Parts: sequence; C-alpha cells; structure tokens
Amino acid sequence: MRQLYAGCDLHGNSNLIGIIDGEGKRVFKKKLPNDLSLVLDTLGPFQEELVGIVVESTYNWYWMVDGLMENRYQVHLANPSAIQQYSGLKHSDDQHDAFWLAEMFRLGILPEGYIYPKQERPVRDLLRKRGHLVRLRTSLIISLQNILSRNLGRKVNVNDVKVLKEDRVSPLLESSEDLMLAGRVSKEAIDFLTYQIRKIEGVVEKRIELKEEYRYLLTLPGVGKILALTMMLETGPIGRLPRWGTMCRIVEGSEPVDQ
Repeated sequence: MRQLYAGCDLHGNSNLIGIIDGEGKRVFKKKLPNDLSLVLDTLGPFQEELVGIVVESTYNWYWMVDGLMENRYQVHLANPSAIQQYSGLKHSDDQHDAFWLAEMFRLGILPEGYIYPKQERPVRDLLRKRGHLVRLRTSLIISLQNILSRNLGRKVNVNDVKVLKEDRVSPLLESSEDLMLAGRVSKEAIDFLTYQIRKIEGVVEKRIELKEEYRYLLTLPGVGKILALTMMLETGPIGRLPRWGTMCRIVEGSEPVDQ
C-alpha cells in the first residue's frame, strides 16, 4: 500500500487540501468551504493510505482538528512560527501552504504544536476571556487615573477605583459636569467588568482543581488560585516539555498595584 501525506491550509471560510505520495509527488489538490462533512467526504477515499494530515495552528483550528481526530485520522498541528525556517521548501508558484505542510511531514522535519485536549479547552478559554476582561479593566483604570491626576494633581488608590459598593471617584470631579460624567461612566464600566471577572472566577473554581504538580505555584509571591489555574491550563501536561527550562506562554491578566 502506498503512503500518502496530507496538508490542510486553513483559512477563515475555506481550506485547501493537498496530498503527496512517499516520493513527494502531488497526487491531489482541492479547495473546500469550511464544512467538516465535505472535508471528510473528500479525504475518505484516501483515508487508509494517509499516514497523517497536517493542519496549521491558526486561530480557527479547533473544529477541523477535532473533527478529523474523531474520525480516526492521525492529525498533526504545525507550529506556525517554527515552520518558517523551512519556507525554502515552498514552490515559487504555490498560493497555498497545503503541500508545504505535507512535505515537511513527509521529510520528518515538521515542527509540531501541542493539540490541547478538547474536553479541557473550554475552561482554559474561559480563563483566557477573564484575562481579556482584566486587560480591558486595567486600561480603563489607567485612563481614569490619568484624568484624576491631570485635574487633581494626585494619584488615586487603585482599590478606591475598583471598589464595587460605592463610587469614590465621581465626587472628586464634581467641579466639572463633563469631568464628573467621564469619571462616572468609567467607574460604571470598571464595575461591570469586575462583576464579570468575578463571575468567571467563581465558575472556574467550581469546575477545576489545581493538580498536585502545580500546587507549588501557590507559594510564589502574588500567585493566587486563579493565576495558578491559568498557568496550569496554559502549560498543559508538564511531561510534554522537552527539558527543564522550557518557557511556556502564559496568558495572565495583570493590574496596577499600589505600593
């Protein structure tokens, strides 16, 4: 039986599948809309011969990778930053990356990313949303602090800005109706984001526990349970890292802290 290698160049609304044989010869190419049933129908005749299929780790890979794996395909996730070192393997007339991905896989030089388990991704992505909201809140806090500093000549404590039960900000700007409105809407937006952040934290703390190998994170200054959970979920199984000292990308939200 011949061995085939496939690559999938995934875009927002479409994808291009390219298949090569063991000698690197192109045997199939087709552009498809992003419809899993069409992708499976297209790959079906080649399934028994396919060694695997490579999908680049773009912003929208979940549905494709999950669907292929659930249908017994060997899926490999290409690391988009690391594969650039092999860009010389591309044909000059290629408008898509599908054959390039398949060729790197065939040659055994494909830099692969980690396929995070489907069942754990939702809570990780929920914590990523928390981080997004924290960054939005931080930008509003800094903006409000700048308004206060420009008009009052002093810095306001971050905790006074974030406190939910009362507005300690707007009264400081009551000398100007416009400034007071700017302070009030900023405070209301900050309070809304604080409420949403706490809602996410409450759900996450009920949904998942810190694994034993990550409990030492709680001994680090400034690391609480939510940040430790974020670090754990972004890292994944620690055993997958090739060596001690490997740096993991950690999505965390940081806020200004009063000294």
